[in-house]
Amino acid sequence: MSMEDALLEVKDLRVEFQGKQETVKAVDGVSFAIGKHETLGIVGESGCGKSQTCRAILRLIKKPGKIVGGQILYQGQDIVTMSEQQLRNIRGKEISIIFQEPMTSLNPVISIRKQMMEAFCHTTMSEEEKYRKSLEMLRLVGIPSPEERINGYVHQFSGGMRQRAMIAIALCSHPKLLIADEPTTALDVTIQDQVMKLLNSLKRELDMSVILVTHDLAVVAQMCDNVAVMYAGIVVEKTDVVTLFAKPRHPYTYALMGSIPDQSKVGSDLEVIQGNPPNLANLPPGCPFAPRCGYADGICKKERPELKEIEKGHLVRCHHLEKTRLFSGIINEPVKGGA
Repeated sequence: MSMEDALLEVKDLRVEFQGKQETVKAVDGVSFAIGKHETLGIVGESGCGKSQTCRAILRLIKKPGKIVGGQILYQGQDIVTMSEQQLRNIRGKEISIIFQEPMTSLNPVISIRKQMMEAFCHTTMSEEEKYRKSLEMLRLVGIPSPEERINGYVHQFSGGMRQRAMIAIALCSHPKLLIADEPTTALDVTIQDQVMKLLNSLKRELDMSVILVTHDLAVVAQMCDNVAVMYAGIVVEKTDVVTLFAKPRHPYTYALMGSIPDQSKVGSDLEVIQGNPPNLANLPPGCPFAPRCGYADGICKKERPELKEIEKGHLVRCHHLEKTRLFSGIINEPVKGGA
């Protein structure tokens, strides 16, 4: 993707948390780009750096964490070096974020109405215009009787309605980019599906791009155009969604696919990835996935592999690409990203 086509480009991003005796490398040289009208999936296990990568995009890393290297270019401007005033013109206006759990993101003692009105603080709208726009957004995300619900509090909403309210607040400014960090984690399967379909519909209606953070590859197949697979703070595979499911090349990606429930194997145990992710404060010298990888040998334990482009737009970080060529995906028919 050329700079002209990229809405956001992350280059060699590094985020560290400095403790009294150790440094946690939460994000260790991550690079990716997202184009206009595109949905990019960032996938991986808990603790792989997905959320910290997204928080860094809006400089929302909590102390003692900090961005220690790299660039975050939004329409050519580096967010890392922006002043607070410049950042305020982007955060919540040009780029909005939805966090995992609405109960910790929405204020329980302030009405939904007041929280939505605050989302328009950067505009010159009158109070009446803000109220009318808030009702419009609540209708857009499918909240029934918005004139009544807007005066309610978060504890009066169901889990699905809380998530919809949070999406409405995030979209009040019609952002060009929406970051959705595990937006369906606490919801049941039926509500998850509703929220995903809602995000897809809003993406088209509001003409925006989406970064979707998830551990669920089924959601990736349904929603995304391109995918970055993260492990231990680094990107291990990056490509379009069709290629990822048809021809995964990193052992970790393939292992994640093997852990997806398969209706043809009802009654059998799910495959699991043996072992645990590494301690990010004490990473092994070689490939961080080597202790859990059946293909690992001496070089894997000594040298960290580079991210290589094996075909146009398909990048993989592995020493044994000749062996992983034999992998086959879990989806035989082409998948259309962002369906």
